[in-house]
This record gives sequence, structure tokens and C-alpha cells, in this order.
Amino acid sequence: MAAQLVALCVDAHDPLKLARFWGGVLGWQQADDRDGFALIPDDDTGFRLRFLPSEAEKDRQNQMHFDLTSASPETQQRTVARALELGGRHHDVGQGPDATHVVLADPEGNEFCVIAAGNKFLAECGFVGALASDGSQQVGYFWSRALDWPLVWDQDEETAIRSPHGGPKITWGGPPFTPKTGRNRLRFDLAADGDLDTELDRLVRLGAARADSGSGPGPQGEVEMADPDGNEFTVWP
Repeated sequence: MAAQLVALCVDAHDPLKLARFWGGVLGWQQADDRDGFALIPDDDTGFRLRFLPSEAEKDRQNQMHFDLTSASPETQQRTVARALELGGRHHDVGQGPDATHVVLADPEGNEFCVIAAGNKFLAECGFVGALASDGSQQVGYFWSRALDWPLVWDQDEETAIRSPHGGPKITWGGPPFTPKTGRNRLRFDLAADGDLDTELDRLVRLGAARADSGSGPGPQGEVEMADPDGNEFTVWP
């Protein structure tokens, strides 16, 4: 038994604007969402993007970000140009002038990278090559077991997993870690495969913790949890 990763949630001051930006960058179509706006992948990514209303200010680099791949130097330039035209901007995270990847931020400051052509680690992946995360080796092991996705990298405290059905890799870069202050702006939505309580118990045994402080499930039965690094995620019936 394993939970299914069904969405990556993104907090936004203007969810519709951010959905339109990412829809333009990725070429995904917008869909109805119970709480905000969603994008449905047209490739093997395997999970949707949900943009949810939030008034919280961004006060640190996000715990995870997209790495977008390039088939050639020209396609890398086109991806960057398209993102800038849609409202993105160049962003400095200390990458230096010799970096081959281009670091950008969306209209609300969420970081993402456009990777240069020829990247061997992402060679078998599609346009969304990776969801690169700040996190420990232990949290990589946790998510591998939680989703039943095999480890495809495990060296020097860096880990990566990938769905057996393809799609992007999810990576964790190991120490040093960016201090966590407040709720993550990007979070996973999982769907329980079977009985919700059974799945919650399984995730707790793997190292997760319930984050609802005894308040119980949400209005649609969803339960807030945190992984071993303290990153929030939601499990839905």
C-alpha cells in the first residue's frame, strides 16, 4: 500500500495570475479546483499544480523548486524568454556568473531553474525534470517509502526518487539546510490508497507526524501532516 501524489500546492496572493503564468510556461491547461485554480499536466508528470489563496508573505527561499530541462541551448533560451514575457524575472541565489543553468522567479518570487542542455542526471526526464528540494537523506527515504517510488540516487547524503511510471525526479540536496520559518509555500497533496486511518498510521510509522494539533480532519476529511523534516503535506480520503 502507498499514498498517491496527486498535487503540488502553491500558496499565492493571486492564484489565477500564478496559474496563468505556469500554464504558459509549462503548456498545461487550467482546470476547476475546489479551493483555487489548478493545472493539469499534458505529459507524464503525474500530479497537478494547485494554486491556493494565501496572504502569507514569502520570507525565505522555497524548500522546493522546479528544474526545467532543455533539449538544446536554443530551447533553454526560448524557455527563459517565454518565462520573462509572462511576468517572470531573473533571480540571484548565489549561482555565480559561470553557472550553466538560469535561475528565475515567477511573479510571486517562487524560484525555478532552467537547466542547460546535456544534463545527464535529468536525461530521461521530460520538460519538468525535477522537483529539487532542500532536505535530509532521511526525508528522501521517507518519501520513497511513503509513495513506493524507488530511490534513483543516494550518495553523499543526497537522495532522489522517481515514479515507476516516469515523470520528474524529486530530489533532496542534503546539508546544509535553509532554516524553516513558518509554513512552506509549496506542499504535497496525497490521496490515501484505501482506508484513511490505516494510511495515516502507516505514514506515522514511517516518520511523519500529524500536524492538526488534535483538531481532527478538515471539512472534506483531509488531514494535515508533516514529514520527518517538518515539511507540511495533506492526506485526502
